This record gives sequence, structure tokens and C-alpha cells, in this order.
Amino acid sequence: MKKINLNFVLIAVLFLCSCGLKNIFLPVPVQLGPADELFLKAEKLYQAKSYDKALNAYNEYLSRFPHRPLADAALIKTGAIYTALGDYAKARDSYKRLLVQYPDSSFVPDARVEGLMTFYNEGKYERVIREADSVLGKIVSRIHILRTYVLVGDSYIAIGSPLDALHFYTLAFEKSKDPEKETVISKLKETVVLLDKTDIMSIVKHMGYTPPAGMLMYLYGLKKAEEKQYDDAAMMLSDFTDRFPGHNYAKQAKNIMAELSTKSIYSRSIGCLLPLSGYYKAFGGRALKGIELALGQFCSQGDLPSIKIIIKDTCSDPDVAVNAVKELFEEHVAAIIGPIFTAESAALEAQSRGIPIVTITQKDNISDTGDYVFRNFFTPKMQVETIVSYAIEELELKNFAILYPNENYGKVFMNLFWDEVMAYDGKVVGVESYELDSTDFADPIKKLVGLYYELPEDLKNTDELIEGEDKNDNFEEVKDENEIDEPVEEEDLIVDDEPKPVIDFDAIFIPDSPKRAGLIIPQLSFYDVDNVYLFGTNLWRSDTLIKMARQYVQNAIMPDIFFAESSSENVRDFVRTFEKTFREKPDFIEAVAYDTAMMLFQIVSRPDIQFRGAVKNELLKLSNFQGVTGLTSFDNNGELKKDLYLLKIKGNKFVELE
Repeated sequence: MKKINLNFVLIAVLFLCSCGLKNIFLPVPVQLGPADELFLKAEKLYQAKSYDKALNAYNEYLSRFPHRPLADAALIKTGAIYTALGDYAKARDSYKRLLVQYPDSSFVPDARVEGLMTFYNEGKYERVIREADSVLGKIVSRIHILRTYVLVGDSYIAIGSPLDALHFYTLAFEKSKDPEKETVISKLKETVVLLDKTDIMSIVKHMGYTPPAGMLMYLYGLKKAEEKQYDDAAMMLSDFTDRFPGHNYAKQAKNIMAELSTKSIYSRSIGCLLPLSGYYKAFGGRALKGIELALGQFCSQGDLPSIKIIIKDTCSDPDVAVNAVKELFEEHVAAIIGPIFTAESAALEAQSRGIPIVTITQKDNISDTGDYVFRNFFTPKMQVETIVSYAIEELELKNFAILYPNENYGKVFMNLFWDEVMAYDGKVVGVESYELDSTDFADPIKKLVGLYYELPEDLKNTDELIEGEDKNDNFEEVKDENEIDEPVEEEDLIVDDEPKPVIDFDAIFIPDSPKRAGLIIPQLSFYDVDNVYLFGTNLWRSDTLIKMARQYVQNAIMPDIFFAESSSENVRDFVRTFEKTFREKPDFIEAVAYDTAMMLFQIVSRPDIQFRGAVKNELLKLSNFQGVTGLTSFDNNGELKKDLYLLKIKGNKFVELE
């Protein structure tokens, strides 16, 4: 046997498993026996992470020395190795074996908790939750109870039950000491934000005014502050300090509230991102007039807080717009109006900084950028939904044709219209396109009505098919001898060689500009495509269309977001004031900008609105805001909800459909 240095009376066997088991100190005789040498060999292999060799050594020890003092330690180590290797079933077998063969071992609590952990690692979260009560009933040490509470909390998070998870994390916090508290607090912070304020306060009420209850309130407020939801943070932290003035976190909460006060929107200013130069400058100038009119009217209402607008020229450049958002953030604006048309980059920047931004763009999915991004502008989908709903539900039409330009605008509307008709169980019986440079639309029109494709040669002159046949065969017509032929009128001898159009649709949709639509519509009549409804997009609301198509475009129908000739008194007042102020009639850009500004002015002027998060929440709660463009609301995604105007051409003007 190998002799040991007598200066050492104890050998510390470091027992550092993934489960955080305690160190084991082994009293050692003057000489090491084979069992001790084998165990120490296994330990060295384990510490070197040579798991396969260590496993063999531990198993050899268990086989040769099952009754030695370290047999239970060898079993717990084999379980730890199988866990590290991802073989959770074998790990569980090792822990079960320890419980059965060594029920008095000090490692029994470790085996119970680690057995639960194997189920968690396998994704069997319900099993963890189900068996945790049994484990908790059999363990008494603080650290094992703490680990079980955390494990059950993690399992509830995994199955999407944050409220239950919070309960167990709170129990874990009560059992924790430094530095364990930091780990538990981190889990609590991540969990509280999955709940709303009502849930938190319900838990606090159930727990009573205890330090853990106060900690939940503090953590909720802290997390909301980190997420830039300053209003939620301020309200919760204020409530926390009122309820728990002597809490360990009360001082930190007051410091956070002091910092939040610097982020208040007390200046009550609105940023405006408008293209006042560059490609879209005409639209930017028109939008600015709508915003300025709204500001003047709002500020003239009396005892309301002063509202300020901060105007930034985007130069029709997305990069300039992004920099403008950064500047507006530093100027503490409550919200942003714009940009117009190209809004993606600015919206992303505003979202990252927690600034509510109401864009004026048709860009697809702009509101998907985040919960601070809104759209107050009509989209192709909204136009199509308005047209098809009216056509099928009100006019009771069933069959439709689509004639569209072969470019992006036309393709987008064609696909949306087709899908919407099908959603209503209608039919699209014909779809044809034409090139942008076309002036003669005969071919696509003929294709729609069956005039384009000539009769195949083999079907022409059918009398040739019976040439050579015996005239007296079975096909010969036998006349009654008493039958007298009637005289044939001359006009009956004239055969009309011109085929007739097959018009199997009730309406035709043409998503194009007024100039091209003005060329197409008269040609429809030329090919006898009459007595069908004509539908177009908002682009049709142009005097150009009426001048070009005249009588052929009568009763044509199109949607729009604003109609200056509306019978609405609200619209009439707006138009009258706008014309008096700017010496011109407003159009849809001015109207949309006016409504956007007015709704934000009303929200920001309220004394209870102190943070941008509150502005965002109020926009989401907005229900049927009465504007000059109609009733405005936003869905949970920040997307506009609005009924568009439907207009019809009557004579030489547009009229509103009731």
C-alpha cells in the first residue's frame, strides 16, 4: 500500500457537482486502502471533466465496495455525470438507487432535488410541479427548499404561468441569503413584467404588507422604468413608497422617481417630421398647414395648457428623419407626427426610444415595428375592403372583373381586391393587365369579354365538314310533300359576322391613375361593356377623370379618406376655416395631419398625462375620435380603424354615397 505524508490527517475530497453539493471531508487512516485510492482516482477524473473515465471508476467502486462509506457519494456523482452528458433517465436511476440503498445518506436531499431537475431538463415541467410537493415534504434544509422553490418557479414560467411562478420565486426569496438573493431577484424582475398592475396588487394584498410584497412592487416599477414605460413605473414606485416607507428599497425607489421626473413631458410639445424640401416637399407643406390650423384652433379654446410644436424637415430623406427623431427625443417631445410616406427608419428609432409616433404612410406593416408606432393613413387594403363590402353587401353584386396596370400599384390592388371578393364568396371571372405606356386598351378589354381569341380554323365553314357525304344518307331532311316553303325576307339573309361580347361580370375594378382610367373607360363602352359598375381607387377623385371620360364615367365609385364637399358640419367648418386661413381648399393630406395633431393635442393637454407611455396608452384606448376624416380608432397593434368615404361621379362632380 502507498504511504501518505503524515503531515496530513485529513484529505478534502472536493465534491463540486452541478447541483452545488457540499464538500466532503474524508477522515483518512495513515495508509490509503484500494477503495480510497479508487475513489480519489474517480474524483480526479471528474474534476478534469473526463466524464466517461470517471463514470467507469465510480461504477467500479460501487461494484467492488458497495458498503464503503463513500458508496453514496459515488452514486450521487454518477447521477451528476449522466446529467452533464444529457442522459437524464440514467441520472434519475442513480438518484433513485441512492434513495433505496442508502436512505440515511446525507446526500438523500440532493438526490431528491436533482431527480426533480432531470424532469425539468427533459421539458417535463408538469411532472416537476406535480412531484415538488412530495420532495418539499421530505427535505428540511434551507438550501434544498430554496432550490426546489426556484425549480418549480422556472417550471411555471416554462408552461406560461407567471402568476404561479411569482408565488414560488417569492417563497424562494424568503429562504435566500446573499449572494443567492441576487439570482432570485433577477427571476422576480423578469416575472413581474409578465403580469399587469392588477395582478401585482392582488398578490401584494394576499401577502399583506410584508417586505416581500413591497419588493414585488419595487421590482415591477424598476422593470417598467428600464423598459421606458415611465408612467407605469412612476405610479407603482409612488404606491410602493407610500405603502412601505421603511422598506429596504424605499430609498432606491425615491431616487428612480426623481430621475423619472426629468423624463416627464411637462413641456407638452409635439414633434413634426415633415418633408419640407426634397421629393415630397409639396405634401410636407400641405401637412404643415393642417397641423398649424389644428394648433391655432386648439389653443383658442380657453383654459388649456399651452401646446408647442417642434418642426423638423426630413428633406424627404429617411436618414435625416432618423436624426430628427434623436433630436426630438432630447427635446422631450410627448409624441411625433409623421413622417409622410417613407417612415420605416424613423418609426424604428422612435420605438427604440419609447416615443409614440403617428406615421402618415401606406407602408405595409409599419405598425408592426412596435407598440409605440401608429398609422393614421388609409391603406390599399382599407380601400379594397370598403369597395367590396359596398359592392356585395349593398349592391348585391356577385361577379367581378379586374383590369389593372402591370406595375406594383396595380398588382397590389389587384391581389387585394381578388382576395377580398373571395372572402365574401364572390367571384372574379376575369383579370387582365396592360403596360404603363399603353394608350390602346383594346386587347385586354377584348380578352375580358371573349372577343380577343378568334374561332379556330377547324371550326370555321362547317359545311366543309360534310363535303363528300351522301346527301340521301340518314342525315337528309325529308319534307312533308304538302309543306309549303315560306318566303325568306331579304334581311334574314344578312348574317352578322361580328361576335357579341360575353359580359359575365357585374362590375369592373380599375386601380389606376385618373389619366389612364380616363382613356380606358370610353374604350370599354366602345366594346359594348356597358351597364356594369365601375370601381376605382382614391386616385379617381380627380376632375381630370371626369373631363376625359365624361358620360362614360357617370356613377363610377371610389373610396377616399376625406371629402371636402361632405355634408358633415364638422367637415364644413374645417374647410371654411382652412380656406379663410390659407386661401385654398384642403385635401386629404391636410385633413389627416389636422386630425392627427388634434387628437394628440387633446391627449397631451390632460393633467394626468405626464409620460410618453401614457400618451401611447391613450392612443390605443382612443375610440371613435370625431375628426374631419371621420371616426378614428386604433387597434391593439396601432393600425388605423376607420370607415372611408365612398364617392360617386354624378354629372361633373363627385357626391358622397349615403
